Amino acid sequence: ATAMLLGLAGYALQAKPALPAAPKQAQVLDRSDGENLVVARKSFGGKDPPGRFQIIADGLTRQGQFGNAAGILRGAVRDDPKDAEAWLAMANALVAHAEGNPTPASDYAYARSESADPDYAAPPFFMGVMKVRDGDLRAAHALWQKSLERTPPEAPWRPELMRRVATIEAVMAQIEAEQKAMLQRNEDGAKRAAPPGTMPGSEANGSGGVNSR
Repeated sequence: ATAMLLGLAGYALQAKPALPAAPKQAQVLDRSDGENLVVARKSFGGKDPPGRFQIIADGLTRQGQFGNAAGILRGAVRDDPKDAEAWLAMANALVAHAEGNPTPASDYAYARSESADPDYAAPPFFMGVMKVRDGDLRAAHALWQKSLERTPPEAPWRPELMRRVATIEAVMAQIEAEQKAMLQRNEDGAKRAAPPGTMPGSEANGSGGVNSR
């Protein structure tokens, strides 16, 4: 399951629900990651045309200037505190600025994006990406499932999102199966290594019967 887990992590890092994905090295963010963040967010829809702050911030994000992009987006949410996409873009930029790690500021921005539009499918998707990076697949699955529940049946990104949910379910199932197999091997090895008569229920009395004392 390790290879599948690494592939899923890279798949999530690419973060393009409507486009093919490829594994990438975690925690190494460059301009291509900035482009991916913008494309991924736009895959979930958004303002058309985007606001002036969003246009500037997206340009900075594409250039890898994540901190400056987050700063610009403060102007967007100051003008419109209900702009869920701007809050999300800020959260993503803050995570990228911290080299892929969540911060109190990014957590706050994700929460504000959620509260600004409870039907917006993008915030739980990106929060799930971070959970994949942390190795918390159950939390990631729950978040991606929430994103799927918010996705309209006709949404162009729905098939890819469904595939990702199915992939993470397959990874969790394989990990669980490997863990069970490992426990069984350990138990079998312990039985083989134990001296005769020391396993539970195998103690015998002098006459060869079970010691019932």
